[in-house]
Amino acid sequence: MGKSKTKNQKKARATANHVAVETYGAVPHSFVFHRGQIGKNVGQLVLDVRRVLEPYTAESLKVKKKNVLKDFVAIAGPLGVTHFVIFSKTPSSINMRLARLPKGPTLHFKVLKYSLIKDVVSSLKKHRMHEQQFTHHPLLILNNFGSDGMHIKLMATMFQNMFPSINVHKVSLNNIKRCVLLNYNQESQEIEFRHYSLKVVPVGMSRGVKKLMQEKFPNMSKFEDISELLMKGANLSESEAEQDGEHNITELPQVYSGRGNMASQQSAVRLTEIGPRMTLQLTKIQEGMGEGNVLYHAMISKTEEEIQELLNRKEAQLKVKEDRRKKQAQNVALKKEKQEEHKKKSLEGIKRKRAEAEEDSEVEDPGMQDDQAAAVESDDEVEYYRQAVGEEPDEDMFPSAKKRKGSEKSHSPAKKRKLSPESSSIMQLLNPERSPTHGI
Repeated sequence: MGKSKTKNQKKARATANHVAVETYGAVPHSFVFHRGQIGKNVGQLVLDVRRVLEPYTAESLKVKKKNVLKDFVAIAGPLGVTHFVIFSKTPSSINMRLARLPKGPTLHFKVLKYSLIKDVVSSLKKHRMHEQQFTHHPLLILNNFGSDGMHIKLMATMFQNMFPSINVHKVSLNNIKRCVLLNYNQESQEIEFRHYSLKVVPVGMSRGVKKLMQEKFPNMSKFEDISELLMKGANLSESEAEQDGEHNITELPQVYSGRGNMASQQSAVRLTEIGPRMTLQLTKIQEGMGEGNVLYHAMISKTEEEIQELLNRKEAQLKVKEDRRKKQAQNVALKKEKQEEHKKKSLEGIKRKRAEAEEDSEVEDPGMQDDQAAAVESDDEVEYYRQAVGEEPDEDMFPSAKKRKGSEKSHSPAKKRKLSPESSSIMQLLNPERSPTHGI
């Protein structure tokens, strides 16, 4: 059974996690995706560019046909995404847009030439690429971006902000395994994009000693003595004995991974291209997410008067759009007000009808009650006469009963009245023929 973690260990781990979260949220993140139909090769180029920007990019971003740019903008905010790299293809060219979220600007590039990772690796005699190189972001190197021109400085700033900044006093050299080179050609106005794997080897020793310092031990079955390997470097290829010079030799300030790379010792930095490779040309720069004013155009130049005319026209269009939006909002508010008023009147009418119906059901007419009472008394007299005399009364003898009979034809016939013993004796005296004891 393992030992339980102490309080200090838990606190140290929580602090480290908090610092890692803050550090991860402070660095720039990116989305690399395409718009429209691009084909198989450009689709692979999108995946290769994602590989370059790892680990601070969406490696498995899924793009559907129904997705629009607003969908990516809406989800970029909660995820902390700061840059979009968008590829598209036309019948004549391949284009790349580099946008800064959330308010731009947007740089439009034309991809003149490109090579995929698989093409670059297959052309090399010996390449060096493994998964550990992609656990940390690459080192960005900008060359020839110091020339005058607003668009050149803006390009350099955009490329710098795509990658995390490096503190030279605190950086660990073991975390730098790759580098991205962007070289600007002032004559052709083209940008060369290259991606390299970085390797550091010690210098000042023979090829044989270098071979012994490597993890893979050389084959010495044909040697009579180890001195042949150390002195002559026999049976070693030229790629294993790469010539180093002043252009790539430096003094290491820290201990670097690899045998023989000690601090304050001379070591050579070697670059191996791992792709992709692109040749870009800036076409234009726009404000916002590709919908604002054109700040720079490589092929179209305008005078100050033309620019001012375009700005005035744009302002007029925005004013008309704003007026239309305000008018539409007023119409919507007026329509809602009318609907509320109509609803209020309808509810009042319903309540009034319900109140009238309740009053009609609860309150009865006093005159109708008197008539009904008189009609009931007339019915009792008619029934009593019928039982006492044994004949039907004349029509003019009980006029109220006739009136009652005409108004309520649907009423069921009245039941016979049950007489008391005194009433039955009187009935026998008046009509002895109907008496049950008659004839005895």
